[in-house]
Amino acid sequence: MTNNGNPYIELMKQCLMGSIYRQNSWLLLTPGKRGWIREWFIRKLAARSYGLVKFIPEVDQEDTGKTWPFLGYTMIGRKRLDNIEQCVNDVITKGVPGDLIETGVWRGGSTIFMRALLKQHSVKDRFGWVADSFEGLPKPNTDKYGEKAGDDLSMEPVLKVSLEDVQRNFARFGLLDDQVKFLKGWFSQTLPKAPINKLSVLRLDGDLYESTIDVLKSLYDRVSPGGYVIVDDYYSWESCKAAVQDFRQERGIKAEIQPIDWTGCFWQVPPNQ
Repeated sequence: MTNNGNPYIELMKQCLMGSIYRQNSWLLLTPGKRGWIREWFIRKLAARSYGLVKFIPEVDQEDTGKTWPFLGYTMIGRKRLDNIEQCVNDVITKGVPGDLIETGVWRGGSTIFMRALLKQHSVKDRFGWVADSFEGLPKPNTDKYGEKAGDDLSMEPVLKVSLEDVQRNFARFGLLDDQVKFLKGWFSQTLPKAPINKLSVLRLDGDLYESTIDVLKSLYDRVSPGGYVIVDDYYSWESCKAAVQDFRQERGIKAEIQPIDWTGCFWQVPPNQ
């Protein structure tokens, strides 16, 4: 996947990843299995709107997308941004009808990039949809899904990015306009009634089983034949993978799942879905 040498799109990628800054090598430390004293200290800092970073020159966030960047608007890395570009370019070139959406947007980087691609192609008749709770991740629904539910990151402050902050991020790139639509709330509540007729690109980044299955149940049938379904966490979150596999089995979906990188995958919706 390439950007065909387009300087605007290449600059967008570098800015969204934060790789244009040397400080991209600063790794934001988050709570985890590092010992209780260090974890307590990180959480205390986060509660006061401070963060702890570590300078790691060898970290290549641009290529891997394996860390939460200190700077930047997305954590997905270059290969998954390239995948978005490939899919959006393909549906526009082939005239596959429908809007673009990401469900689970963090700081908005992927959806900002989608809007930039529409601008680059001078597309005026498609919307970019930005769907998120804008309050962080929900608690895993273990009562309904048991062990499949996923890990609890509901208290992780770095994942809680407000609607207003995401809108400001769009505005920083000059891309906050009438072609950007925001859906605030839990997916089970917002997506079934979302005023979306057709989609050409559906990108999921909800991590948990419930957040993934709710999106697929609500939006998969709106993806036009020839459109794409992209799953950010398929290979790294067992809860996400389980939801995708359960849905595909239930619906008899045979389209080949193609890997993007160490975590992301995608497939193209066939004509006879």
